[in-house]
Amino acid sequence: MREIQRIMLGLWKLLQSLFDSNEATARASHKNGREIDLARTVPFLGLHLAVLAVIWVGWSPVAVTVAVSLYIVRMFAITGFYHRYFSHRTFRTSRGMQFVFACLGASAAQRGPLWWAANHRHHHAYSDKPGDVHSPIIRGLWWSHIGWFLTHDQLATKLNRIKDFARYPELRFLNRFDTLVPIGLAVILFLFGKWLGSSYPNLGTNGWQMLVWGFVISTVVLWHGTFTINSLSHLFGSRRYPTSDHSRNNFLLAIITLGEGWHNNHHQYCSSTRQGFRWWEIDVTYYLLRGLQLFGVIWDIRPVPAWVLNHPNLDEMGQDTDSEKMAM
Repeated sequence: MREIQRIMLGLWKLLQSLFDSNEATARASHKNGREIDLARTVPFLGLHLAVLAVIWVGWSPVAVTVAVSLYIVRMFAITGFYHRYFSHRTFRTSRGMQFVFACLGASAAQRGPLWWAANHRHHHAYSDKPGDVHSPIIRGLWWSHIGWFLTHDQLATKLNRIKDFARYPELRFLNRFDTLVPIGLAVILFLFGKWLGSSYPNLGTNGWQMLVWGFVISTVVLWHGTFTINSLSHLFGSRRYPTSDHSRNNFLLAIITLGEGWHNNHHQYCSSTRQGFRWWEIDVTYYLLRGLQLFGVIWDIRPVPAWVLNHPNLDEMGQDTDSEKMAM
């Protein structure tokens, strides 16, 4: 009986750690920080395996449309809100909209807003130096892409780096229970698919199909689209500015991530809302934020200063741009 109770208690604590990041952090504090945290890694890998369910659920135009739409909306939530608002405060908004932005970002299943922004601020402080937890130059491509955030060390939120937003209890709640919004989205999509299947059978969809396309496939693609900025954008592309790291501008990554691929620009001046500094550098996130400003949802968008735009680039400084463009 005691053995059964011990096993049940262990399962309960494991379940708690999946929903409560504070519980997960407390549990991880007694373990080797560099080791992979199975409680978070198994669901992460499980969602990748769940993509194979498309073999059984099939596809429909409406399910694929929902998947693409949620990819775009949630990518914008990460780039526009988690990154350009919570990490760098490049514009202002009301407290109510701040919470809405945080919920939208949380739906991407990339942890809570405080955890995400604190880690990103830490990255800028140590970019491509030993303190950078996801530098492909220091730790390799695989680690920078997915390995770093699956370890015990990275479960805790670096609250000392995000004190400005940590003072809001609603953000702390969302950050602590960071799986609530993604799970809620998954349930809504399943119910939405069931409703469409019964009310509009000609659409050829159902609950399971909508869950697989709208949540599973969309989320997995979204994850890896976002992760490319940590990994590939420090390896492949061109360098306009002689920053102290290996950040690069990459057109393809800018398309995939709605503008985040202009990474060398961003590391030269991270306080600007705009990351595509030139008119031909497509920055969809910036365009959408400008739209929100027109409707009064956000304000005080921070521009790119003239001194940044006029800063001599590597070509003008006579540096070896061919070697700068090579992947490490």
